[in-house]
Amino acid sequence: MTGHPRVHHRLTDSTNERARALAAAGAPHGTLVTADEQEAGRGRQGRAWSAPARSAVLMSVVLRELSETLPLAAAVAVCEALPLQAQIKWPNDVWIDGRKLAGILVEARPQEGWAVLGIGLNVATAEFPPELQATATSLHRAGSAISVEQALASLLAALDEWLPRPAVEVLAAWRQRDALLGKPVRWDNGGKEGVAAGIDSSGALIVDTADGQVSLDAGEVHLERSAPG
Repeated sequence: MTGHPRVHHRLTDSTNERARALAAAGAPHGTLVTADEQEAGRGRQGRAWSAPARSAVLMSVVLRELSETLPLAAAVAVCEALPLQAQIKWPNDVWIDGRKLAGILVEARPQEGWAVLGIGLNVATAEFPPELQATATSLHRAGSAISVEQALASLLAALDEWLPRPAVEVLAAWRQRDALLGKPVRWDNGGKEGVAAGIDSSGALIVDTADGQVSLDAGEVHLERSAPG
């Protein structure tokens, strides 16, 4: 079961760092690391992830049952766990009303038989720094009174349900929540543009361009949009 055993820190550098160390030391599948606050939390492409103490779910879980659809299934699970309707902005940010609510970071060592799934979910945050006011939100700001521990429990249950699901079910559920479908996107530092046309079976983003369809790998590109996000 995801979430057992659990290691909780009042303050740590990064739950992913702590979970990686535990995984390397042989921690079992489902081992959970949580924190009230992080000093060096991070998201994709080295971006920082910060939140006021006890205002967010800051969690990382050790997984030893690996799947190619892990990042996609995790994003679906986050949406399923929420008390409000949410969408997924490729590759794995969760949005409410066009603003980022949660982020997902997967760090895998398949040759060693483990992966660490990190999730940051804004729950009780009332105010964001000026630079994030237009692009970030929380469950509190979206009208939900759910607590951090309630959100964590819901997340763990949803992960148990979705991580083992067949790829065809995960892809279908992800596509139903695709926030970018039919919208203009830019990549390659804004030098290229097209219209998002969903994801393929590997999770790559399909984009319709003037020169035909292209597939974008989440590990190689940084998407930009004209809309907030």
